Amino acid sequence: MQTGKKIGFIGLGNMASAMIGGMLQKGAARPEDIIGSARTAATCRRVAEQYGITTYSSNAEVAEQADILFLAVKPQFFPEVIREIREHARLQTLIVSIAAGKTLEEIAGLFGGARKILRCMPNTPALVLEGCTGVCAGDLVDGEELEEVLTLLRSFGVAEAVPERLMDAVVGVSGSSPAYVFLLLEAMADGAVAAGMPRRQAYTFAAQAVLGSAKMLLETGKHPGELKDMVCSPGGATIQAVKVLEEKGLRAAVMEAVEACVEKSRKL
Repeated sequence: MQTGKKIGFIGLGNMASAMIGGMLQKGAARPEDIIGSARTAATCRRVAEQYGITTYSSNAEVAEQADILFLAVKPQFFPEVIREIREHARLQTLIVSIAAGKTLEEIAGLFGGARKILRCMPNTPALVLEGCTGVCAGDLVDGEELEEVLTLLRSFGVAEAVPERLMDAVVGVSGSSPAYVFLLLEAMADGAVAAGMPRRQAYTFAAQAVLGSAKMLLETGKHPGELKDMVCSPGGATIQAVKVLEEKGLRAAVMEAVEACVEKSRKL
């Protein structure tokens, strides 16, 4: 469902590209509905050619036109970028930050006053329409406007509203976690290669196993421990693998990794 609004992106890096690609693939927006700007002319050209959108060298020009404006730049660049656009973005524009660590209050402060601000944390699987995004909205954003943004975000996966106090947890469990999964996939494939399997085939088997396992969890609603027990036959090979993972501290390592990510997000 297209919103009919002009959607702007300031910053056209990997995450913004994934979001734009998802919106276009799912039909949530048309190329002519999307505009963007980036720090380099090369990036603008690449994204314009890839998606057929209009790009500008000026952040202010994007801010002037956008009804929904995604701030897709790193947190450390927010003060500089917002100084450039705060006199150009209209008061009714929905401003959507995808930066970790920047609170609604901090963003409003950079704009110098009350604005319609939302925070969201998507992840890169948006590029294949399997993203996961947490969203929180400021007090000036009404329910219809929140739903409008959620509709865009759901065009490339799952999107849910969460209270702002959980946004750093969203970063740890979803925003950054594709990196954890890719690390696991690489390790699984390495194990298969050590057992004699060709690497390309090993990646296929490992990736499909993770994809299928995640789908089972989401579609059955069963506890992951119950699904794990279904695979572990008495005296079988799987329980031996699980025993090694427990001995090596996989569970604690993952928990500590998520906690470290959350803590870093809070400090950004």
